[in-house]
Amino acid sequence: MHERTALYMRKLTEGENSPSPKASPHTEPSNMEVKSTDIVPTQGKNSNLKENHHGMSCKLQRVPGKEYLKRMKLSRSIDSYTDRIYLLWLLLVTIAYQWNCWLLPVRLTFPYQTPDNAYYWIITDIICDIIYACDIILIQPRLQFVKGGEIIVDSNELKRHYRKSTKFLMDIISLLPFEVLYIFFGFNPIFRTNRILKYTSFFEFNNRLESIMDKAYIYRVIRTTGYLLFLLHINACVYYWASDYEGIGATKWVYNGEGNKYLRCYYWAVRTLITIGGLPEPQNLFEIVFQLLNFFSGVFVFSSLIGQMRDVIGAATANQNNYRACMDHIIAYMNKYSIPQSVQYRVRIWLEYTWNFQRILDESNLLENLPTAMQLSLAIDINFSIINKVELFKGCDTQMIYDLLLRLKSTIYLPGDFVCKKGEIGKEMYIIKHGEVQVLGGPDGAQVLVTLKAGAVFGEISLLAKEGGNHRTADVVAHGFANLLILDKKTLQEILVHYPSSKELLMKKARYYL
Repeated sequence: MHERTALYMRKLTEGENSPSPKASPHTEPSNMEVKSTDIVPTQGKNSNLKENHHGMSCKLQRVPGKEYLKRMKLSRSIDSYTDRIYLLWLLLVTIAYQWNCWLLPVRLTFPYQTPDNAYYWIITDIICDIIYACDIILIQPRLQFVKGGEIIVDSNELKRHYRKSTKFLMDIISLLPFEVLYIFFGFNPIFRTNRILKYTSFFEFNNRLESIMDKAYIYRVIRTTGYLLFLLHINACVYYWASDYEGIGATKWVYNGEGNKYLRCYYWAVRTLITIGGLPEPQNLFEIVFQLLNFFSGVFVFSSLIGQMRDVIGAATANQNNYRACMDHIIAYMNKYSIPQSVQYRVRIWLEYTWNFQRILDESNLLENLPTAMQLSLAIDINFSIINKVELFKGCDTQMIYDLLLRLKSTIYLPGDFVCKKGEIGKEMYIIKHGEVQVLGGPDGAQVLVTLKAGAVFGEISLLAKEGGNHRTADVVAHGFANLLILDKKTLQEILVHYPSSKELLMKKARYYL
C-alpha cells in the first residue's frame, strides 16, 4: 500500500510539472516515452505485489479455513456396503441398542435402579439417545440405494427415500421422548421400552459384519449363542418379577432372597428352559401356569436355536463333508476293482493334498455361478501376470488373452508324476502356478537338464504345430507337489476363430519357432 501511494503521488507530480503539448510539440514524444518506460514496469511490479498480497492473504486466512471445513464436512452419500467407517458407526449404534435391550428388563424387575444411582442411569440413557439421534439425523439420510439399477447419490433423493421408508418410522418411534412422563409417574424405565424398536440397525450391523469376515460362520455361532443367553436373561427377569409378585420367599417355588439375585434367577432360568429338572414344584395356580408357559416356550426356543445352530455348522462344514463323501466313494470304487495299494496310496495323497491346499477338489467349479465379468476379474487378478509373460502371446489382442484366462484349467501333480513324456504328441501348454518341475534328458533320460519354477511356461509351441508335427523332446516330471495351469490346443483354436489378427500373428511365430 505504501508503494502504491508513492506511485500515485509521483504520477500527480509529473502531471503538474510536465509541459503542455502546444508549448513543446517536439518534446512530447520523448516525454511520453519516458513516462511509458517509467510507469509500465512500476505497474507490473505493483500488480505482482497485488497478486502476492492477495495470494498471501488467501494462504494465511482463507485456504486453511476452507480445507478445515472440507475435512470436517460429512460426505454427501455413504456406501453402506464398502464404507468401514459406517460399519464402526453401526457398531456404536448396536452397543447403544444392546444397552437398552439387556438393561431395561433388569431395571424394570430387579431393584438395581435406586434414587442413589439414578444419576448414572440417566447419563447413560442420554448418551444412547444422542447416538440414536445422530444416526437418524446425520447418517441414515445419506445412505445410498439402488433405483432402477442405478446407484442414487443425490442428497435430496437420499433424504426423501429414507423418510418414506419403514425404517425411518421405526427410528422416529424409538426416539419419542416418553421420559417426560417421569414428571408424573416417577423415574420408571418402562417409558424407555420404545428404544428397543431400533432393531434394524442391529440386524444391519450383523449382515455387514458377516460380509467382510473370512469365517462368517464363527460369528453366526457366537450370535446364535447370544440369542440363547438373551432369552435366558429375559426369563430370569420374568422369574424375579413373578417371585416379587408372589412375595420373596413366600413359597418354595419363588426366589428365596438369598445370594446374588440375578445369578440365582439366571440359574433357575437355565434349568427351567433346558428342562433339566430338580426344581421345586409350583404351589398355586399362578405358579403352575407360569411354569407351564416356561416349559412350552423352552421347548419352542431351544428347538429353534438348535436347528439354527445345526444349519450354521452344516453350512460351515459343507465342503468338508463333500470332500469326505468323495473320498469314501473313490476308495470304495478302488476296492471294488482291486486297485493295487500303491495306486490307492497315491490317490489318497492327491485327495488330501488338494483339499488341504485349496479346500476344494475341483477349483474350476467354484466360480461357475458367478457372472462372466466377475470370473474374468478374478482370473485377471490371479493369472494375468503369469500368462502375460508368455512370449508366444505377446502382441496378441488383450481380449483374446482374457478369453484364455477363462479357459485355463488348474491341475495338481504329485511328486514324481510325469507332466509330459518324450516322444508324445504335444497338445497342451503348461504354466507353473505353484511348485517346480524338472526337465529330464541325457543318455538314460534321468539327467536333470533344468528346473522350472513358479511363473515358468513350457509346451507353448505345441499349440501351433500341425497334427502329429510336434513331439515332446524331453520328459517333464513334477519335483514335489506342483500346481499347473493347462491350456489345450482345441481351446486355443476355438478362441482364435474370433481373433483373426492374433491368429495370423501366432502363425508367423509358429513358422519362426518350428
